[in-house]
Amino acid sequence: MATPRQTADPDASDEVGALLAQVGDWRGAALSRFRSLIRQACPEVVEELKWRKPSNPSGVPVWSFDGMICTGEVYKDHVKLTFAHGAALEDPSGLFNASLDGHVRRAIDVAEDAEVDEAAFVALVRAAAARNASARRRR
Repeated sequence: MATPRQTADPDASDEVGALLAQVGDWRGAALSRFRSLIRQACPEVVEELKWRKPSNPSGVPVWSFDGMICTGEVYKDHVKLTFAHGAALEDPSGLFNASLDGHVRRAIDVAEDAEVDEAAFVALVRAAAARNASARRRR
């Protein structure tokens, strides 16, 4: 039997927006741009902050649709977008450039001056959402 689809929580989405605004430099702007692309690719996406802990009290932005699509993390010199089931996705544009040896996840590390093919990113998010929906139907 399929599990019910998670619904968006406006407060959680506001928290994600506040966190990205708090970063304030190119990393916050980059992650905000990816957030917009994720929402464009999957308008029903659910945003939330997960994994809050003393060393990271703000938590990690997570985008989900019938399961996790990806997370967005800010590091000193890059932004990392980790796709929960990236190894199962076709990546004809070669966006994945990190966590390539993993059996499940794949990531995109984006440095300050990096150019990312936005159309390819949108296609990757759509593929991840479709993969999750397909897995949900099989449950």
